[in-house]
Amino acid sequence: MKKIIFSLTVIAASVALFSFTSKDNKSANVTYTVNAKNSKVDFTGSKKKDYHTGYFPIKSGAIQVDGGKLVGGSFVIDIAGLKVTDERGGEKLQGHLSSGDFFDASKFGEATFSITSVKYTAGDKATITGNLSLKGVNAPVSFTASIRNADDKEFFAEAFLPFDRTAFGINYGIGMVDSEVQLAIHIYGTK
Repeated sequence: MKKIIFSLTVIAASVALFSFTSKDNKSANVTYTVNAKNSKVDFTGSKKKDYHTGYFPIKSGAIQVDGGKLVGGSFVIDIAGLKVTDERGGEKLQGHLSSGDFFDASKFGEATFSITSVKYTAGDKATITGNLSLKGVNAPVSFTASIRNADDKEFFAEAFLPFDRTAFGINYGIGMVDSEVQLAIHIYGTK
């Protein structure tokens, strides 16, 4: 009889333990490696009578999530890998953007962004603040991002924002070329 009572107690304790254990991985600290193949920073730059599009690849990075929420991360942006995607700009514009007039990619081939704080404003929206190092200038940057997915296998977030290039010493063509560039940032990560 004592063995049966002991066995029932062990079974009841096991059931109780498993019923209070989270079935998802949202409570654990998780670090995702940035998927460089899919992650990128798209840009649209405008001038008086035209605009041009392109992107910078994301070279590497890591994203930290705690309890299903983004809490930190850092990224390396491949400035030297700049690609112009519209036919009107082509290789000529790509060469000009890579020159000292704009990004000086031979001297500053990479930019880095490190998250310093994340404040959620809604379930999937967060204000991200961090330090951007671009073309030898290190400055704080803040923007709103949509955290699309942070499950136990993958991470995906994106942000759409205006970016003032002059804050980083990119002053070519002021008055002809808009100082604000529109960015679309897409970050994918996997465990």
